[in-house]
Amino acid sequence: MAHDRVGLAAILAAAEDAAPAASLDVVARDLRDRFRAEYVSFLFVDIVGRQMVRVSEEGRVPRDDHAEQIPLAGSDYDEVLRSQKLVRYPVGPSGHHVIAPVTNRGDTIGVLELYLPHIAPDTLEQVEETAHALAYIVVTDRRFTDRYFWGQRTIPVSLAAEIQRQLLPSAPSCEAAEFTLAAALLPANHIAGDTYDYALDHDTLHLSITDAMGHDVDAALMATLLVNASRGARRTGHDLAEQARQTHQALLDHGRRTLATGQLLRVSLDGSGAQLVNAGHPRPLRLRAGTVEEVDLITNLPFGVPSPTPHRVENLDLRAGDRLLLFTDGVQERQAQNVDLPALLHDTAGEHPREVVRMMTAAVSDACAGNLVDDATLMCLDWHGAHPEGRRSRAGANT
Repeated sequence: MAHDRVGLAAILAAAEDAAPAASLDVVARDLRDRFRAEYVSFLFVDIVGRQMVRVSEEGRVPRDDHAEQIPLAGSDYDEVLRSQKLVRYPVGPSGHHVIAPVTNRGDTIGVLELYLPHIAPDTLEQVEETAHALAYIVVTDRRFTDRYFWGQRTIPVSLAAEIQRQLLPSAPSCEAAEFTLAAALLPANHIAGDTYDYALDHDTLHLSITDAMGHDVDAALMATLLVNASRGARRTGHDLAEQARQTHQALLDHGRRTLATGQLLRVSLDGSGAQLVNAGHPRPLRLRAGTVEEVDLITNLPFGVPSPTPHRVENLDLRAGDRLLLFTDGVQERQAQNVDLPALLHDTAGEHPREVVRMMTAAVSDACAGNLVDDATLMCLDWHGAHPEGRRSRAGANT
């Protein structure tokens, strides 16, 4: 294994020395040199989670309509992303087609695909480690280049959608010892102001979901006020009540007489408690011991609605083993009324949160025939409880 670690260190060092747009080439050359790989390719998961977009071995991300797009559902790539396990298939008398997950802290970035003429006893383990190193390289490099954003875009992006996407965390999923989190935003034909956010401190998980009134750029601008007011208060170290106050005040001061519903949450990683502010938002669903129920919450007015009383913070009953689903009203809009969220939450109890939100957004999109009149946003949180000793993840970033 010492040789493997030296190889990985060399890959990371070479990728750091290369231009951000050339990092994938570094990985491809290393795999060719070490294993005589005949073909190396990286495939992104697209922005809506339904397509894989192939990057050529030379690392070029096509910027036109000729990028190879492969439907994710039912594909070999789907199996790898779901299971987070490498798969291989025989090719000819001695060759092997290998696909490995490229994932960082639960964020399924894509897959590494290669063809190997032969496999030594430790080859597959080294390929897995290289794929994991590639995830770190992509996470680092996407701060400096638009290449990965090009690869993810399989649909046109409007100005409102561009603003909205920049408000979201860079990773829609996150895995830690204490929790597993996944989120998805299904945009309407005319962006309607949905956002979600999360941040992980050394002792606290912060979550939020908001829905600003309006459509297109106006809604995206209101969402910008909401998210940045909330983040600013959070990053200054204010408690949940002050975070809600500043979010509310931002809309009163700058919101052009608009309003927004939302929920702000804080979960202590030591298991000592969770708190929530509900600003006129649909109540979450909780799956506990096989039973789905709506969480009973205090009804505060939406953010931006003048009120003589501040938004109240309440304790949230969250126990190890619970699954919590937050969502915006677009998930239940008129065309999607036949989507039974409680039943879906119950029936997907054995799935990773990534798959839960993907299945639910697909159900909403299908119910609306792909023609949404309101954004639909979901956040699925699995709370595992305090695990200071760590936890072996199922289908996570690694074990």
